[in-house]
Amino acid sequence: MATSQVEGFTLLGLSIAIVFIRILIRLRQVGLRNLTADDYLMLGALVPYIAETALAHDVVARYNGLTNSGLTDAQRAALSPDSEEYAWRVGGSKVQVAGWCVYVSVIWFVKASLCAFYSRLTESVNGYRNRIISGYVLIGASYLALILSLLLSCQPFHHFWQINPNPGNLCQPAISKVYVLLTVILNVLTDVYLILIPIPMLWSARLPTIKKLSLCVVFSGAIFVMTAGILRGVLILKDPINGPKQGSSWAVRESFVAVATSNLPMIWGWLQTRLKPFLGSLLSSQSGKRREGPSAGSIMLANTNDNTGRGGCTTLVSVNRDADGSTHALRTDGQGMDYDGGHASGGGIKKEVAISVSSTLAQSTPSDSGKGVSREYNPNF
Repeated sequence: MATSQVEGFTLLGLSIAIVFIRILIRLRQVGLRNLTADDYLMLGALVPYIAETALAHDVVARYNGLTNSGLTDAQRAALSPDSEEYAWRVGGSKVQVAGWCVYVSVIWFVKASLCAFYSRLTESVNGYRNRIISGYVLIGASYLALILSLLLSCQPFHHFWQINPNPGNLCQPAISKVYVLLTVILNVLTDVYLILIPIPMLWSARLPTIKKLSLCVVFSGAIFVMTAGILRGVLILKDPINGPKQGSSWAVRESFVAVATSNLPMIWGWLQTRLKPFLGSLLSSQSGKRREGPSAGSIMLANTNDNTGRGGCTTLVSVNRDADGSTHALRTDGQGMDYDGGHASGGGIKKEVAISVSSTLAQSTPSDSGKGVSREYNPNF
């Protein structure tokens, strides 16, 4: 087995392990019945990812990376339909069509999972609902545009694997400029949009700069996905002969990066506990100071407007789940609050719930009122 093929299956195995670590963490936290859309979408992404890896192996192992591209008109005319190379090129072209479909499906399933995760992360933060809805629309519309452009741009459909006469660039799936450029553009556009959802919240949080930077890196994994996608497109367009083979390898690498980085925010708390012996000074709070950062596995969010005319204010919310699956939260701004936004009566923290209040909340004092204390949210919730 070639090195690239070993690499492909290794990356697939690592991706499956990462997703299952994420699911196990979620199961311990919320139980099977309370898994949400982002969990199921991430599991769903593994299906086309497995198919993509198998096809990338197939196009090299069975068809030597050959397609109906990379031939002059004279070479096409001289190639016998009964030859082995002709069969390789036909089979390789068919695999490329399927490969494009599953590649796009993997990347866009991951995008949808991230958008669903951000929907949970920001569901109680003002001003984010429309951004999330727009994200869903953008992801759905771009995915539909890519699939339709692939399946409908070459007619009749069998020209996708036609050798002679030359079917034209649109019907050469390995190097079609339409597929390559449209995929790169829409990939970058959707990733930039998704990055811009959580980063402003994280950057405005009351955290040491090093923690802000680390969290921004955790939530900016799409930058690496964009880089891999752009590199893949450049390789294909620059080298129509060897580019398709390299492109298949880079498609698998891009899928791995997409799966790994998109799951990082979900398993960040789990990683923190294991990295703390090595990076304790970066992952722990400053010694000798009152703890203002998040607890392990929590994410600090930005200021929110309480619509009381006082302008922006911030709240520290400790969200917990009871054994029966119900959720509760407590606030430090003088009000009790259900997770769905309902307020308890009276001033002060008066809501009584059967939960364990985090140490961050316990350390808050009335003197915090009006100073803009931070908001804490657990992304693994």
